[in-house]
Amino acid sequence: MMDQPYMMIGYWSAWHWIAFVLFVTLLLYPVGRILARIGFSPLWSIVALVPLANLVGLWIVALQEWPRDRSGSR
Repeated sequence: MMDQPYMMIGYWSAWHWIAFVLFVTLLLYPVGRILARIGFSPLWSIVALVPLANLVGLWIVALQEWPRDRSGSR
């Protein structure tokens, strides 16, 4: 009944990898841009892919002093 190779658990087609790269790019690019604007390295956006670490990273960013707050121009 499950003779089709695409139904096997370990089989991922090229379309799967194309979709994966697309979704990762759609996630990491804007996160990296935001992090660069607030003074972090854009490479920290990789943390967004790690469960639980992304929540910790979000809290760290939320509680940091932002460049707008440091300038004192308000």
